[in-house]
Amino acid sequence: MHDEDFKQEKINILTWKKIFSVIKQSKWHLIWMIIFAILLAILDVILPLLNEFALSTFFGEDPNFKAVPWFIAAYVLVIAIFGIAVWGFIKKAGIIEAESSYILRKDAFANLQKLPFSYYDKTAHGWLMARMTSDARKLSDIISWGLVDIIWALFLMVTILITMFVRNWILALIVLASIPIMVIVSVIFSKLILKNYRKARKYNSEVTAKYNESFHGAKTTKSLNIEKPNLLEFEHNASMLKSSSIRAVISSSLFTSVLLAVSFISVAVVTYFGADQFYSGIITDVALIYLFTDLTFRFFDPLMVISRTFSNLQQAQASAERIIGLIEEKPDLDDEVAVKEKYGDLFNDNKENWEDLRGDIEFKNVTFYYKEGETILDNFNIKIKAGQNVALVGHTGSGKTTIVNLIARFYEPKNGQILLDGKDYKERSIHWLHSKLGYVLQSPFLFSTTIKENIRYGRLEATDQEIYDAAKAIGADDFIVKLEKGYDTNVGEGGNLLSIGQKQLISFARAILANPQILILDEATSSIDSEAEQIIQDATSTLLKGRTSLVVAHRLSTIVDADLIIMLDMGKIQEMGTHKELIEKRGAYFELYKNQFFQEKEAEMIKSLN
Repeated sequence: MHDEDFKQEKINILTWKKIFSVIKQSKWHLIWMIIFAILLAILDVILPLLNEFALSTFFGEDPNFKAVPWFIAAYVLVIAIFGIAVWGFIKKAGIIEAESSYILRKDAFANLQKLPFSYYDKTAHGWLMARMTSDARKLSDIISWGLVDIIWALFLMVTILITMFVRNWILALIVLASIPIMVIVSVIFSKLILKNYRKARKYNSEVTAKYNESFHGAKTTKSLNIEKPNLLEFEHNASMLKSSSIRAVISSSLFTSVLLAVSFISVAVVTYFGADQFYSGIITDVALIYLFTDLTFRFFDPLMVISRTFSNLQQAQASAERIIGLIEEKPDLDDEVAVKEKYGDLFNDNKENWEDLRGDIEFKNVTFYYKEGETILDNFNIKIKAGQNVALVGHTGSGKTTIVNLIARFYEPKNGQILLDGKDYKERSIHWLHSKLGYVLQSPFLFSTTIKENIRYGRLEATDQEIYDAAKAIGADDFIVKLEKGYDTNVGEGGNLLSIGQKQLISFARAILANPQILILDEATSSIDSEAEQIIQDATSTLLKGRTSLVVAHRLSTIVDADLIIMLDMGKIQEMGTHKELIEKRGAYFELYKNQFFQEKEAEMIKSLN
């Protein structure tokens, strides 16, 4: 669900019912918050009644000061209870806000873990960041403080109306008559406010996405010298956010001003009719006019609060829809119910039902495309035996990465089957497959923690010694022990405190620690220096022994010892065989290898001359 999906201009009750189910998880805090809010509403009416009593008793035609001590004691008691009630509802509302924010973010993040690779391919990271941060914070604020305001306001209005009708039903009807006017004003402004705030949220997402893109692409920006175009694009997005935000604030403030005008007119009308009744002798005590003037002001205060809260709810509607949309986003790639019942899911494994995996892989009449009409693989067939080291080579767009992504079940075939050990891999769970799989990417990613913990992600229950052994096996131990803190060195955000080669060695060690039956290297040596590449090459033959491996190769020199090399072109197998067989054939692979060989030799000569 993205910004263009939100076109509704009125509050979606179903969405807020789902949000309220989040609040209900803080049941006891909610109950106490309601109790404190009701207590405040009652006290807000008691105070004017005490003031009326004081005016009537102490300043009337026949003053009586004997009740002064009792009046003072009652006032002090009301103020003390007032203080306790305010403390109570602020405390409980704050707790509900924190817990609601926690639940929303936890549920959204949990669902993000379930969503497939394809979701992240088509969803901007900035959009997700905005949902998890600003939208979650705004929504938790609205649903906690907005809720307490509405409860307090409704009970105060009811209490005031009851008091008014008991004391003078004519003046009470005058106050009551203003409510339809308030409702009409609210309906008129509601669509305008919601529309403007939706636009503001949309541009806020774009600005957040631009921030995220600029951070990740800082080096590229510097190298391409495009700082000025980037700034101009950001200024445009920020300007649109500013303009839409100002329009939203203006419409919201105008709404508040109109409500204030209606409330003051109502107070004036009540005062006029109250004075008329006093001079007509219907009202004999001027204190009653004071009471109604005070209660009328107090009546419109909660009405203003409800209107403001309603406006805030409209502002938060888009945030609510986006958060709920993220929590309820269904993966377009998931296990069948029967598979989940047998194998479990991502967070609840039934490992007792998990079979071992030998590593036989077969593509059987597989057709796949990312976009309709742009087929990558068409009726593709191939068999890979367990333990084979298979290299996939070919020009960009030939289908190399698509094949390994399908094997990893980041995507699924549109037609045909992928068999593991002779069984359709959809008949086993995605989590089962990923637990048997190691995947080393071209651009290594490390988490912002220590080297030791980054390697441990390969197998969380691994001991420190097993981590050290994995690093030694791949040759990463040599540079790690030279660092000041060794394996306890923090790698920085994304591993930016290490070189690309060092990051790749750590990610390789992480994959080896997992001890996968199938290991995928997606151009894993293309971005590292020749020294680090040689370390990996020296360890590869030993480490890959006995497990199926697929290597997407950029440098053909790294796959000369592969058991099988598959040359791809436009999703078709162009040639297939060992390095020696393909060289002797003098076909497409030979030409590619020859050209790359001469390019590498030329680069070495230039380097030596420099």
